[in-house]
Amino acid sequence: MNDIDAWVWWLVGAAALGIPLVVTAMPEFGMFAVGAVAAAVVAGFGFGFVVQVLTFVVVSVALIAVVRPIAYRHSRQNPRLATGIDALKGRQAVVLERVDGSGGRIKLAGEVWSARALNGDLSYEVGQEVDVVEIEGATAIVM
Repeated sequence: MNDIDAWVWWLVGAAALGIPLVVTAMPEFGMFAVGAVAAAVVAGFGFGFVVQVLTFVVVSVALIAVVRPIAYRHSRQNPRLATGIDALKGRQAVVLERVDGSGGRIKLAGEVWSARALNGDLSYEVGQEVDVVEIEGATAIVM
């Protein structure tokens, strides 16, 4: 153990903390890994073990205290731009073939989609505009 410098051990620790970060997707492990890299830098400058440990603790805790609340707040926000099928919900479409509870065809966002009426008792005739309520697989549910 005396043959290997302390900074190498800190880098090994940082790599070891990176493994659970990738496996569990818990960003806290990444923050601890950054703390270990900071301790490796301090060790590389020749500071003692106590300063290295304090650097690891201070950097890790500071990252968790600052970055974690920001990341949590951003993860709880709704996306500003709807994409995929979420972008189609609420849009209007034109009936191409009669749509009822068993099926039909509509033109939605420039594409032909299979469609089914939300209320199985209602039917929509060719040329009528309908609203897309939901997308189930490749079928638009309209009303």
